[in-house]
Amino acid sequence: MSSRRGVGLSAFQNRTSVSSSYATHGASLRSTHLRSVQTQLSVFQSQLHAFALQHADAIKSNPAFWAEFTRMCNAIGVDPLAASVNLKAKGGGASGGGGWWAQLKGASGDGGDLLLRLAMRVVEICRAGRSENGGLVGVGECREMVKRGQGIGGEVDVTDDDILRAVESLKPLGSGFSIVTVGSKQMIRSIPKELSTDQSTVLEAIQVLGYITSSMLEDNLRWEHERAETVLEDLLADSLVWVDLQAAEKEYWAPPTDTGED
Repeated sequence: MSSRRGVGLSAFQNRTSVSSSYATHGASLRSTHLRSVQTQLSVFQSQLHAFALQHADAIKSNPAFWAEFTRMCNAIGVDPLAASVNLKAKGGGASGGGGWWAQLKGASGDGGDLLLRLAMRVVEICRAGRSENGGLVGVGECREMVKRGQGIGGEVDVTDDDILRAVESLKPLGSGFSIVTVGSKQMIRSIPKELSTDQSTVLEAIQVLGYITSSMLEDNLRWEHERAETVLEDLLADSLVWVDLQAAEKEYWAPPTDTGED
């Protein structure tokens, strides 16, 4: 007769307990490792901050030095634009009032190099959101996304006026970037296409009401059904509005904008 015993319920329970212990231990190791990496990154960012302040003049005047400094910033998730703004403010002793442009003017005269970097950031933000907003983003929303950049010594302190100046600086390049006013809101248009009067009217109505439907346009503006449908479908095709098909009648909403705010 064989003396081997069959595998009982206790063996399965023991195996489950061991697996659970391994999983718990693995999670603890990962958490410890993550905290260690975050601490090291924080220390390195602080050291880069001190290095940037110590060598501010060389970074600003030497293109090769600036390129290496930018590479280091990108490697650890620091925004070179924010870093350069703080370096300029530190080097020139500009006051904190008036926003980024005031600091820049006080620190370096015309500030053309940093204005160009800000313009490049605006271009990146607009291009990244084209598939969702059709190339139309609010100046205020763009400002908030620029400010989210993590920089040495703090966030990028920009104002709406800074964003407007950056977009204006792109005009000589024939980039197609322009500022349009929809209702009372200034928007950056990153696709070279003019809004029609009807489209501007619909977008303004969405700003006020939150959404719009074809029947609302017909009842309030006395538009023909075909006119209302054409305008709404054109806006939808350009991704300037989103459509809610779950309602009794199709509702057209402005695309949400991610500003990083909770």
